[in-house]
Order: sequence, then structure tokens, then C-alpha cells
Amino acid sequence: MWGSPNPSMGARAGLVCLSSSLPTTTTTTGDDRIHVFWHDGMLNHDPGTGVFDSGIDPGFLDVLENHPENSDRVKNMLSILKKGPLSPFISWHTGRPALIPELLTFHTSGYIDELVEADRNGGKMICAGTFLNSGSWDAALLAAGTTLSAMKHILDGHGKISYSLVRPPGHHAQPTQADGYCFLNNAGLAVQLALDSGCKSVVVVDIDVHYGNGTAEGFYHSDKVLTISLHMNHGSWGPSHPHSGNVDELGDGDGFGYNLNIPLPNGTGDRGYEFAMTELVVPAVQKFQPDMMVLVIGQDSSAFDPNGRQCLTMKGYREIGRKIRTLADKLCDGRLLIVQEGGYQVTYSAYCLHATLEGALNLPLPLLSDPIAYYPEDEAFSIEVIGSIKQYQRDTIPFLKGS
Repeated sequence: MWGSPNPSMGARAGLVCLSSSLPTTTTTTGDDRIHVFWHDGMLNHDPGTGVFDSGIDPGFLDVLENHPENSDRVKNMLSILKKGPLSPFISWHTGRPALIPELLTFHTSGYIDELVEADRNGGKMICAGTFLNSGSWDAALLAAGTTLSAMKHILDGHGKISYSLVRPPGHHAQPTQADGYCFLNNAGLAVQLALDSGCKSVVVVDIDVHYGNGTAEGFYHSDKVLTISLHMNHGSWGPSHPHSGNVDELGDGDGFGYNLNIPLPNGTGDRGYEFAMTELVVPAVQKFQPDMMVLVIGQDSSAFDPNGRQCLTMKGYREIGRKIRTLADKLCDGRLLIVQEGGYQVTYSAYCLHATLEGALNLPLPLLSDPIAYYPEDEAFSIEVIGSIKQYQRDTIPFLKGS
């Protein structure tokens, strides 16, 4: 059920995508800042309680846990950036709600009408694990608008690196339906804004533990957007998520070869992710030559996340942030939008976010030590899988042949 984005609303006045042909500048650490976009209203989304993310009370448990996508996880991300050692490198900006016409650049009007109606009627379970309750729609509009503001900040030349700290997440939301805790595709909307503003090409690198299927579907027929997703090899999980995330979901038509899936074995760990970035992500991005980079982050790939099994630690996240920053400096004049997705271990998600942004700032030394410090890993099987994916891509994808 692959779709395609709606026709764009046209270029927005005053927004210019700076050409990647401009000379890149090397900035010193003291000059680097991350512009963080946030709005307190996103805390008002309450997905409820139950057995994990089901919303079900079986009747024989005295304690029902909060839905994994609860506000506490983001409160810790917010506080570690405001109070932690990274705070001198951060400028804060207030987000805003998206307008309905902006949503229609990625989503269909029928789907948006469905969400508006659900909100008007007091909310409902949109799909498995995804609950739109009182306050959820306003929070979703804030998440989308805040991400658009973060992208516009870059397009207007006010900063090179923006981070959209948002919830509910978005990368599973498809043009026509919700999925996986996501209502509106925050990153997809921002990518479309960049295209409408004159960017000729955008790359999306998604390191959330789950396949960024909604973003991929939105640009599945386009050769203007290269979507790359490194995720746990989880396959489809039902009607709301029919996509497998396998290597053979490559795009259609003009978009063939511009959707690269990297399904990694469970427990891949820091060294396996670094190998995948070096062998698969970096060469593809360099071949694609984007005007803008978007890094979609989820700390549910961490060693202790209840929703993932990939065993990344702070060191792994830091290295990913550093590699993406290097690519942005080389290809996009440093322009990089970072968008928040999953991450459900309330404490460690905040630490891993901190490490990712340390890498994106290219800081010479970590500012926070890892409370886990060590997690055993064996990357041998992951390296074998990554090698086979690389060979498949070289044999199948036109723009990567011979790379």
C-alpha cells in the first residue's frame, strides 16, 4: 500500500534552500550551537495506561504501567539539555502548531478529517497501541508545527543545526493513516517544506529501532528524497504497518533505489552500527549529494530500551551523530535537522540523546559519562549481514552500482 505525497503547495515566500555548491565552512566548537525547538503543550498527550502499549487492563494486575510513549521520557530529554553540561551549546526556541494546509503537503485530506473528527468526539484508539485522547490532537499539531519551525530556521539561514524535540512521534505516520504511536509525520512534513523551498534533494537517515515506514511511503516514488532506515529486523506488524522494512523495499518508479533499508540483527551494538554507517550510509549519502540532511533519532535502539533490542550505548549514538555531522559539513554546508522519535527508557534515553547531540556538535570529548559504561557485544554476525546488504545494493540500485 505504498503511497505518494500530495502535490505540494508550492514554494513558500521568503524560504530559500541554500545551494550545496556554496563553499563549506569549518566552525570551531565555540561557534557551534544546536537550536532546540520545543513547546510545553506536547506534554498534554496522554496515551493512557495498560499492559505495555495495549491500553488493556486484564483485571489481575495491581499496577498498570504508563504507555511507553508517555511525557516522562521527554521531560528527561528536556531537562538534561537545559540543566546538563550541553546547555551552553544550546539555543532555545518555542514551537507552534501546524496549520491544516501545511499538513496537506504530506497527508491526505481524508486522513486529516478522520483525526479532526476523532478529536471532536473525545478521542479513540486509531490503531493498535496508538491512542488519540483529549489533548492528543493539539499535541500532534504542535509536534508537526515545531518541526516545521526547526526546518524553517535552517532554510532562513538563522542556524545550521536544529533539533526538534517533539512528541507524539511521527515517522510511522503514513499519508493516509496513523501507525506506531504516530499521528502526523513530523520529519516528512519538514522534508516537503525543504523541497517546496527550493532544495533539490534531501536525505533522511533514520536510526530509530523501528523502520521509518511512513516517511519512506511518503517519498517512495521520488528521486528527490533518499530515505535510509537502520532498524531492528522486525518485519510487518499488522494492518497499520504492512511494510516489512526488508532490503527489497527500494522505491517505485522515479523513486526506485532511493529507499534504502538496513534491517540489522537484534543486538547489533555500537560497533555493528558504526560498520553499517561506514559501509552503507556514508557512501550512499555521498553519491546522492543532498542539499539538506535530516537525522531522525530514536533512543529505542539503546541497550536497555523496552521497545528495542539493538544494544546501542552512548558511545554508539555519539559516533552516529559525529558521522552525520561530518556528512552535513561536507555536502550541505553544515545544514542538519534532527527530529526526535522513539526512546522509552526514561533515564537512558535522555543520556543517549545527549550523546547524539555531542556527536552532532563534534565535541572532542564526552561531557557526560555513560551510567552503563559497558555492554558486551559481538558484531561478527552483524558485519556479515551488512556485507550482504552492501552487495545486494551494489547489484540492484542504479546510482550505487560501482560504488
